[in-house]
Amino acid sequence: MTNVYRKLPVGLALLAVPLAARAQTGNPLDGVQVHGDFQTDVQSYKADPAISAPAVPERVRSNTFANLILTAGKFSAGVRYEAYLPPLQGFDQRYNGQGIPYRYATYDAGRLAVTVGNFYEQFGSGLIFRAYEERNLGIDTSIDGLRVRVQPVRGIRLTGLTGKQRYFFDKAPAIVRGADAEISLNELIPRLDSAATRVTVGGSFISKYQAADDPALVLPENVGAGAGRVSISNGGFVFNAEYARRSNDPSVANNFIYRKGEALLVTTSYARNGFGIVAGLKRVDNFDFRTDRNATGILNRLNFLPALTKQHTYLLAASIYPYATQPLGEISGQLEVTYHLPSGPLGGHYGTDIAVNYSAVNNLKTTPLNDLQTTRQGYTSDFFKVGGTPYFRDFNVEVHRRFSTKLKANAMYAHFVYNKDVVEGVAGFGTITSDLGVIDVAYKFSPKHSLRGELQTLQTKRDQGSWMAALLEYTYSPHFFATAYDQYNYGNPDATKQIHYLVGQVGYIGGTTRIAVGYGRQRAGIVCVGGVCRYVPASNGATMSITSSF
Repeated sequence: MTNVYRKLPVGLALLAVPLAARAQTGNPLDGVQVHGDFQTDVQSYKADPAISAPAVPERVRSNTFANLILTAGKFSAGVRYEAYLPPLQGFDQRYNGQGIPYRYATYDAGRLAVTVGNFYEQFGSGLIFRAYEERNLGIDTSIDGLRVRVQPVRGIRLTGLTGKQRYFFDKAPAIVRGADAEISLNELIPRLDSAATRVTVGGSFISKYQAADDPALVLPENVGAGAGRVSISNGGFVFNAEYARRSNDPSVANNFIYRKGEALLVTTSYARNGFGIVAGLKRVDNFDFRTDRNATGILNRLNFLPALTKQHTYLLAASIYPYATQPLGEISGQLEVTYHLPSGPLGGHYGTDIAVNYSAVNNLKTTPLNDLQTTRQGYTSDFFKVGGTPYFRDFNVEVHRRFSTKLKANAMYAHFVYNKDVVEGVAGFGTITSDLGVIDVAYKFSPKHSLRGELQTLQTKRDQGSWMAALLEYTYSPHFFATAYDQYNYGNPDATKQIHYLVGQVGYIGGTTRIAVGYGRQRAGIVCVGGVCRYVPASNGATMSITSSF
């Protein structure tokens, strides 16, 4: 594949050179600054039949990123170099190669800001449009084109854009066009400026154009989506709601049906005097929205549908049965209550934090239509009814307590219900229930020396059976750390797969630089961020990670 970004664009070069030259004179651009960051992840691979880790011909693979940004008053410009030589296992192998897929120039005069080149953007909560980067998932959906932001009067912010979405080292086929308006009523109306209640309303529209490419179907070449939103806050109370609707968009993902799509996201929270509550509701119906109607998986997504489930950080909870949003249809809800027990007989000397969280996801209540030879609507659905098939359940309780200036601990229990058929697309497997327990203890021996340990267990009689995990992390502040952790699939019904996945790592932190090297086994599994997931194959080998900024 030809890389169209291998050279710095002429316009950006012409901008950078004069700025650099004039900066040396000290006049008139004394404020010129250059900064950036660097990251490289390197991994070696060796075959390990016991964990089904394949032999990798290259033996050593790496992902490298480097950003260089120049700012001078109202102007800024930047480039990002990327090299996948070749990409790490688990990342899409079409990233293979190197080049400059991200470059931009921006003029920002306050009320007017113009960007040419690549940019990230989000309208509202992202239901109809979100261009973003999630490096751990191999996602970069930046738009290459033009973006204009305008604030004509105080309280009104307008954004317009057009361009094409990044697709590895190339671009997706669709042309993207969009506009967003956000109005802060308190800023716009002077007599509301000092009001305790703050109200913001917004609306957005996004469209894509992709030439029809199916000889058997009459496909819409222009597909549009619109959304409206409102945000209300008063003290510790916050309410957000957004509704989105999209015109018919037949695609591989929805089996080329002509049904319109819609999505609703409502969240509210309240916090006061150590008590907090967060609740959310989401309904998604045929809202898989991409810049290529033939794409599948996590590729070419134009929008973002957040998962209303707890984003766990503990290893077994985050990596064995995490939930992935189902854009073709789901209805979900989440409720979390937190409370700080003050110091006393129950809270102890320093107080105790308790969090209780519950989330549930079900299918939509639908009626299939036998119309694939006629109108191709696919099904009908009742907006206010919930389907009877559970996709996911997560009930968890977490308790955090400090016992002294040196000792603190965290404990968590979680119960999961996981529909593997739906979340992973494994037909005929069914639903898995599991229970998780975690104990996390940290002790500071002195200002420089501290030790943290974790014990985790996930209990289930299905799938791969039960797991245990243990972690020990030593920190010598402020520069050094060493970690060892093990995952043990002791409950696997196949005795030959009751395997330890042991990993060791040491690292150094100095200023903005972090270096870590490690060695061990990586089990096959799923990595998820915000309800978007990718599969990671099993591996055995050494790793090195370096990050730095200036």
